[in-house]
Amino acid sequence: MKIPPRIASAIINSLKGGVVPRIGLPYITVGRETEIGALLHDVAVIADGGAAFRFIMGKYGAGKSFLLQTIRNYVMDKNFVVADADLSPERRLQGNKGQGLATYKELIGNLATKTRPEGGALTLVLDRWLSAVQTQVAAETGLEPADPAFAKQVEQKILAVVGALSEMVHGFDFARLLTLYYRASLSDDADTKARVIKWFRGEYATKTEAKAELGVHVIITDDDWYEYIKLFSAFFKMAGYAGFLVLIDELVNVYKIPNSITRNNNYEKILTMYNDTLQGKARYLGIIMCGTPQCIEDPRRGVYSYEALRSRLSAGKFGGEAYRDMLSPVIRLEPLTYEELLVLTEKLRDIHAALFGYAPSLSQTELVDFIKIEFGRIGAEKNITPREVIRDFIELLDILMQNPGLSSEALLHSDRFTFTPSFAPGEDEKAEQFAEFEL
Repeated sequence: MKIPPRIASAIINSLKGGVVPRIGLPYITVGRETEIGALLHDVAVIADGGAAFRFIMGKYGAGKSFLLQTIRNYVMDKNFVVADADLSPERRLQGNKGQGLATYKELIGNLATKTRPEGGALTLVLDRWLSAVQTQVAAETGLEPADPAFAKQVEQKILAVVGALSEMVHGFDFARLLTLYYRASLSDDADTKARVIKWFRGEYATKTEAKAELGVHVIITDDDWYEYIKLFSAFFKMAGYAGFLVLIDELVNVYKIPNSITRNNNYEKILTMYNDTLQGKARYLGIIMCGTPQCIEDPRRGVYSYEALRSRLSAGKFGGEAYRDMLSPVIRLEPLTYEELLVLTEKLRDIHAALFGYAPSLSQTELVDFIKIEFGRIGAEKNITPREVIRDFIELLDILMQNPGLSSEALLHSDRFTFTPSFAPGEDEKAEQFAEFEL
């Protein structure tokens, strides 16, 4: 496998640390075809002017963040703008101490495009928009940029474009700031441009400060930050992008809020987003939230504790483990199969060998042996996750590389890795299925 050392190092180090690498995902993606296919259908709907909202539900380490990053990389290649944020005690969807605004700031700070995948793409998007408008005016009028009439034509075009935004909530001030940004660019006024960017990032603390510096009477707050997300989705389309995808992870931090009123306020915000996307009040916008089964399905504190959400999200009478409905609002991640994990360990073995410059030594038989040992531990059938398997496997590769005289068989069958069947009496069918996993 030919893979640049920088990417190979990011993959191995990230996975060993239990986090998802930002780069190199195509080298290690296995399985999840059904889930990815469902999300890509949403992407097509968003690009066509619609909107979508999904929950991805799975245990810690089941692959939620991996799936998010896979979709993130895919849609950026499809000319989407992407923003992602992890919720925390300081970042929520709604709060009275700036927690909702903190999430907005994180999302805008992490704005990413194909040409700026690491984030911080807001200025790039604004400048690309202005450049596109100028190019369009030059093509339509034949005027040169140095011609005094050119600037007037460009401003008229910009006013026509942002005029559509004025009809949306807070759209008038949003459009006014876009015009300010253009005029500052035209006059090389870096200070005004910086102030407009500061406003878009939600960094003005008071209306008085914003009025003094920019002449606008509003600022982005905990209560209305989501309205600006909808404005940005409309603007990004006007700027030449296919749509806007918002990724929010660690929904469990809403579940952990001890105060029931505060928790319900956050669920109310989720309900608003959900209704907007499904009822057509938002366009070119997709939202994906990730959480554990407990933080979504717990009837006392989870998302389902908010009746309006439970009635919309809970599975119907015909869905279940036998028949998965991938068009439902909640995508439940199923464990990777033994075969998929075998393919994944093969990929990691080759990447590890290429990174450290040695010939892969583990045979396919030894890889199968490793997977059988991992899943043979008591309770592993229900509790083990891909994260644990991957972390153990990379540790195995590291130890074997650093101890050339050590055989994989001796390490795998040591007391620490002893194979312990986890099948209870009478589980013959499960035991046979596991035993059939051979080369």
